[in-house]
Amino acid sequence: MQICKLKMDKLNREILRLSLPTIVSNVTIPLLGICDTTISGHLGSELFLSAIAVGSVMMNVVFWIFGFLRGGTTGLTATALGAGNKSEISKVLYRALTIAFVAGILLIIFQDLIFKGLWYVAGGSEEIKVFVKDYFTIRIWGSPALLAVIAISGWFVGMQTTFYPMLIAILTNVINIIVSYSLAFPLGYGFNGVAIGTFISNWLGFAVAIGCMLWFLKGKLLKCTFTNLIKGNWWKYFSVNGNLFLRSLFIICVTMGVTAAGARIGNLTLAVNIIVMQYFQFFSFFIDGFAYSGEALVGLRFGERNFEMLKKSVTRLLQWTVGMAILFSFGYFIGLESITSLLTDSDNVITGVLELTLCVALIPLISCWSFIFDGFYVGITDTFKMMISTLLGGIIFFAVIGIDYLGMVLPFDGNKVIWTAFLSYLAIRGLYLALMWKPTINRAGRSFENITEKGI
Repeated sequence: MQICKLKMDKLNREILRLSLPTIVSNVTIPLLGICDTTISGHLGSELFLSAIAVGSVMMNVVFWIFGFLRGGTTGLTATALGAGNKSEISKVLYRALTIAFVAGILLIIFQDLIFKGLWYVAGGSEEIKVFVKDYFTIRIWGSPALLAVIAISGWFVGMQTTFYPMLIAILTNVINIIVSYSLAFPLGYGFNGVAIGTFISNWLGFAVAIGCMLWFLKGKLLKCTFTNLIKGNWWKYFSVNGNLFLRSLFIICVTMGVTAAGARIGNLTLAVNIIVMQYFQFFSFFIDGFAYSGEALVGLRFGERNFEMLKKSVTRLLQWTVGMAILFSFGYFIGLESITSLLTDSDNVITGVLELTLCVALIPLISCWSFIFDGFYVGITDTFKMMISTLLGGIIFFAVIGIDYLGMVLPFDGNKVIWTAFLSYLAIRGLYLALMWKPTINRAGRSFENITEKGI
């Protein structure tokens, strides 16, 4: 791959047009957490800070599970757009919104049961439980709006634009910061003001999303009767999203496995792993931009049945992805100590991170394949293989962790086992998807040719 000789032709400009707004909106995500943490940190008690940390993790788990509303909607919308099927474009959007609101209402109804389960997993002292419960109870009422925004953002990407999802994310975060601060301090709501501010921003963000849709559609909402909504291939819709739902569960299990394994070793290891995971997440903010481009462009070409352009798009996206991974890996390798020193002033934590220098440097190079191929498979709506890849990766992760737990001989020990297991999980995901890609797309091309010949 001639990564350094990429010409800024039409396809590369299209990739950047789709990727850059996604990167910008992803980078705004941590600002929201920083804002809530900062406000809570100035309320006079460290209990509020701990409660925000635990409460945010619990809410993130809930909404992460429903990530299929974005990915599934993107793939189905892009293929419908490529096929020129306006009716299907409408049905995909309204089905996603229907599921979003039904799921949000169910979350509200069963909030007590959900909280008990998440509290059991997340844990925490009894001192902060009442604050976490208040935070969770307030924020859960914003779930229908937040899930709807996730669905709308996915629909926009499928329609080949990431500008509007970026605009929605930025405006929602700005609203959240202003409202949360105003409620917490000037209006005197204190800790609950942070949760109320986030709840309000969820619904105002939904209003922003509707406004963006009207802007994009030049003032006209898509039409879809109730009869058309319930007609059609619902099995395809639930199959695509069901696989993504299971994939999210497997990812959550591995992520929590990293935390649990680190906690088993000790608090220092837990702190080190939090820092190392930040490096993984920061890289994901950037590489997700190209993955989203893959969803949009591959889905469009797949819907058009333009397999020549589809393969060209895949090649270009792989070049951008590998180039980005090399850049990040090199930056992590040479700048790990300096960057980590900005994140913590604990010498013990810094030393623990530096002991994992090779693992941190390998994260971008190994993880980039699973990110970008996930985007390709979402584009062709073959989410079953995505689910299988994550299941296989999860099995490998827990197998490596289990070998260490049983005291069996490994060429390394301690925290290096955890990150070797995590890198193995990422490698298996990417390798499986890469190996399956060519036969999958070739089979799709032959199927289309057979259909065309029968039609003729």
